[in-house]
Amino acid sequence: MQETNSQHQAEPKHGIPEDALKRLCDEFRKYNRIAPELFDTYHVKRGLRNEDGTGVLAGLTLICNVHGYIIDDNEKLPVEGDLIYRGISIRDLVAGCEAENRFGFEEVIWLLLFGRMPDAATLNSFTKILAGCRELPTYFTEDVLMKAPSANIMNQMGQAVLALYAYDKNPDENSIENMLRQSIWLIARMPTIMVNAYQVKRRHFDHESLFFHPLEPGHSTAESILATMRPDKQFTDQEAKLLDICLMLHAEHGGGNNSSFACRVLSSTGSDTYAAISGALGSLKGPRHGGANAKVMQMMEFIKKGVKNWNDDDEIASFLAKILRKEAGDGAGLIYGMGHAVYTLSDPRAVILKKYARALADQTEHAEEFHLLESVERLSPAVFAQVKGSSKDICANVDLYSGTVYKVLGLPPELYTPLFAVARIAGWCAHRIEEMTTGNRIMRPAYKSVSNTQPYVPLAERTFPL
Repeated sequence: MQETNSQHQAEPKHGIPEDALKRLCDEFRKYNRIAPELFDTYHVKRGLRNEDGTGVLAGLTLICNVHGYIIDDNEKLPVEGDLIYRGISIRDLVAGCEAENRFGFEEVIWLLLFGRMPDAATLNSFTKILAGCRELPTYFTEDVLMKAPSANIMNQMGQAVLALYAYDKNPDENSIENMLRQSIWLIARMPTIMVNAYQVKRRHFDHESLFFHPLEPGHSTAESILATMRPDKQFTDQEAKLLDICLMLHAEHGGGNNSSFACRVLSSTGSDTYAAISGALGSLKGPRHGGANAKVMQMMEFIKKGVKNWNDDDEIASFLAKILRKEAGDGAGLIYGMGHAVYTLSDPRAVILKKYARALADQTEHAEEFHLLESVERLSPAVFAQVKGSSKDICANVDLYSGTVYKVLGLPPELYTPLFAVARIAGWCAHRIEEMTTGNRIMRPAYKSVSNTQPYVPLAERTFPL
């Protein structure tokens, strides 16, 4: 009996003996390698990118334009970046809300969904509709979130969105009326799902106190998040307005960004809204997409420990070079938060966020860390050019500063990417409806098969062992 228990204890958690798993992996590697040169041979546009780095044209949209370069005589020329929602620059949207000292995310949601700016009465009515839809169905948190807690909030949010399908009396109809209703419900409920999922995670995995504050109907989305996240429900107007700007900046980024494209791909099949949005959540989770802000914060911890004098440019640059050479950091050879697929000279979201983040950071104990982050932005292009021998224009992207903003606001790292999702669902829903009403064709790109022909061998004659 003792020997049996010992054997049982040695059994791996996944149920597959380690030596068997190694053999399986070796078997896979032998027969599943595609020679890199074949991608050039067959002119494969990996990542759906052209040779000059531009995206392959896959569709048309009225929703958003991401402007980061111009093409002149077939040459890609860098320009200052701009992000344009329905024909209006994000710079103007943020500046307008700042000048009128009001929240803007709800207005951005309306603009992305409907295509025009709302008047005061319409915006007030729409804001009340969103606030009225924030409550989750009765016992949803207990039955869905608490009974199947997850250490990863993004996965929990995806699970919750799929579960909401069962609470919808008309989940599969894809009329404009039904998709709009579902979109408004999901946009309004996403912050509540995020906060409740985080509270459940804290209780189940971190063994901390769990609390669910009641929702305040008069709160904006940003205010509601801060009020329900904090034990005392207290926040300043400056904090709420900064979070609101973050939501505005993250709400949309063109149909070609990975999560919006994923939403469009699922929608092109005629699938339901809940499935499409859950797929977008899965895409956004990845560290090459929405998960990048958390990687920036991880990188900053490496820099803070590896650089003794945060005011010494030479020491900072030397450590950044080590990161690029995979001698420091997480070993990926990437300076997270620097560079973008479209933006060249500047990412307008980073420019805007940096301005507001600095004002708040200078009032907190994070001021010195924020200035270190600015040094990373300032020094990285030259370090990149020196180490990589490249003349490519690189600039800070929004991820360089968004994680720091959330940190200054006292929001936990587990919520950095979920907050991205809370904002980006506005764009996802807009793209879903546009795809359903204008695409009218299932997406089906081609893949070239490069497998070798092999004969069928009867089972009794196969000799290779596992």
